[in-house]
Amino acid sequence: MPRDLPVGNGTLLVNFDRAYNLCDVYYPHVGQENHTNGNPCRFGVWCDGQFAWLSDQGWELDLRYEEGSLVTRVTAQHGGLRLRLHCMDAVDLGRNLYLKRVVVENQAHQARDVRLFFHFTCYLWGNNVGDTAYFDPRNRALVHYKGTRYFWVSGQHRGEFGLKSYATGVKEANGLEGTWRDAEDGLLSRNRIAQGSVDSVGALHMEVPAGGSETAYFWLGAGRSYYEIRELDQLVRQRGPEVFITRTRDYWRCWLRCRERPSADLPPAAIALRDRSLLILRSQIDDSGAIIAANDSDILRFGRDTYSYMWPRDGALVAYALTVAGYAEMPRRFFDLCARIILREGYLLHKYNPDGSPGSSWHPWASPDEQLNLPIQEDETALVTWALWQHFRRFQDLDMLRPLYRPLVRAPGDFMARYRDARTGLPAPSHDLWEERRGIPLFTVATVWAGLRAAAAFAEALGEGAPATTYRRAADEIKAAALLHFWDDVRGRFARMVTVDADGHLERDMTVDASLYGVWAFGMLAPDDERVVSTMRAIAEHLAVRTPVGGIARYERDAYHQVAQDVATVPGNPWFISTLWLARWHVARARTREELSPARELILWTLRHALPSSVLPEQVHPFTGEPLSVSPLTWSHAEYALAVHEYTERYAALEAAPAARPTVAAPARGAARRREPATSPGGLAAAGAPVSSPAPASGDGSAPGEAAETPLPSPASRSEERGDERVEPPLAQT
Repeated sequence: MPRDLPVGNGTLLVNFDRAYNLCDVYYPHVGQENHTNGNPCRFGVWCDGQFAWLSDQGWELDLRYEEGSLVTRVTAQHGGLRLRLHCMDAVDLGRNLYLKRVVVENQAHQARDVRLFFHFTCYLWGNNVGDTAYFDPRNRALVHYKGTRYFWVSGQHRGEFGLKSYATGVKEANGLEGTWRDAEDGLLSRNRIAQGSVDSVGALHMEVPAGGSETAYFWLGAGRSYYEIRELDQLVRQRGPEVFITRTRDYWRCWLRCRERPSADLPPAAIALRDRSLLILRSQIDDSGAIIAANDSDILRFGRDTYSYMWPRDGALVAYALTVAGYAEMPRRFFDLCARIILREGYLLHKYNPDGSPGSSWHPWASPDEQLNLPIQEDETALVTWALWQHFRRFQDLDMLRPLYRPLVRAPGDFMARYRDARTGLPAPSHDLWEERRGIPLFTVATVWAGLRAAAAFAEALGEGAPATTYRRAADEIKAAALLHFWDDVRGRFARMVTVDADGHLERDMTVDASLYGVWAFGMLAPDDERVVSTMRAIAEHLAVRTPVGGIARYERDAYHQVAQDVATVPGNPWFISTLWLARWHVARARTREELSPARELILWTLRHALPSSVLPEQVHPFTGEPLSVSPLTWSHAEYALAVHEYTERYAALEAAPAARPTVAAPARGAARRREPATSPGGLAAAGAPVSSPAPASGDGSAPGEAAETPLPSPASRSEERGDERVEPPLAQT
């Protein structure tokens, strides 16, 4: 079941599913140590002798967020109970404290006794062995602990703090389902302690007047000791729970207002989804810097593993989206983490746990003949260096760069320059971005080219001419080899991957794959290069899902979560990232506002297929539009925020132009396909162009939508974006 409502603060993340069960409690890292192990923590109501969990039939649920914040706004209506609940959920911005406010609206004509039940199921450290739950009479709270993980459940109604009733008990043992069953008669057993596989329920009782309402609060504190969680409870008692909800709402609204962007001709709902995407991105990022792919633990049921890892590729692309949106701190933490975990040989591994330790992997270290076979996706290393360059261009932060230069520029630059196929000059084989096949994918080639160009730009900016020349030469050789080996004249498009056998024979994989967008997205070719145009048109034609749902599949005959065998109609399930890549290409090559129309339609497709809460999953069912795989997927939200940013920037630039420019006709085959980029005196093209420039990419290593004419200013003359103070040139050997 998708996670419709994630709320968190960078160390504590809680997720609600579609039935409004609290299903995931991650602490102390976003994505690591799920203390419910994906099992539901229920919320229930008893009134007039009737009981209902909110996940039961009979409730009409509307799950949304407060506008511009990471505070939920949930309405639950039950006709049989004649009750309407208005709920808010928040994780405090600065403390490991989850709070729930419940306004109970009595729709009957007489006052009634209403009881609310908050259930917490215990899998501390991610397992249900050796947990303890007990009632603390000093504070009328429930305490759960194992080792150095403590959780505290309490509540408040009408100024009275502490739980009115409680129960602890055993679950999933000796035929017992759990203590939550104890609540269903409206009375709790008041069992004081339980050990092993345990859960608990706390209750608040209230008298709700006829046609009136009453407000109650519950909170869950997380910490490493009893005293830490008790101090959280004391703070709530001193200040009141509403203070923490209000300040959290205000903080997130301020966080967004600081980065307001124009809306172009997009409807307000599309702009609101962009803002929601930025907030959801933040909820999926650990304060240590790990950008987590997804934290929907339901995926455990398929392969006994999760998406709660940091893939350096996903992280780099999310960091780039945040960079262009104007957020500096979260990308900086990501780069700091990458600098700590990159191997001394200069490459990053498959994926990492939120704490930076290596994650699980299915990429072998040995080839079939038992030779060393690096278990990497080289694009993950390349994109970190590329994203760091985009961040540096945006913020010009030399102090940030100094400790990162060696581990994230020189080491990976040296690795990418030498880790190449001797026969073709292309990058050596590695796993593709979908982690399904090994060879030399065009996406990887394009990102390695961009990573080497970024490394060359850094080296030149810091006065290191020799490595700059090495990286630039390697990039040039890789590009020449890519245009030679990947282009297929017969089909008139690029191959997605090539493989070279032991005898040097090269074979092209001509499967149409949305990842081919990388050939222009990172600047290797311009988006209006005729080879790019024909390739992107093949994506639009061959990967279109021809059902009422629509969208763009990942690649032809995609079997992941496949629901249809008719590949002519459904080449694969529609993915948000692949659909948005096509939208971004239309933006990048548009020369008139009319040419933005296809991009606008794809952006609105995304809006239509978001969950009511505005969450974007990885993919959707091609016939029903229901979410498939994990939800939310961090990458989906990053691509949406980036697509809307690029769209609004291009729209504004075209609107400001004195006259609409005609579309540039594609050159005839065999003619010069693009103009060469202008270069700085040191040979670098477009190194200092601003990220938000609306000019098209032109094959110079800039990100899509960036200008390609402005050379990099020397460090001595570059002034900081935040003021006029000059920045001193860095040391040549940082």
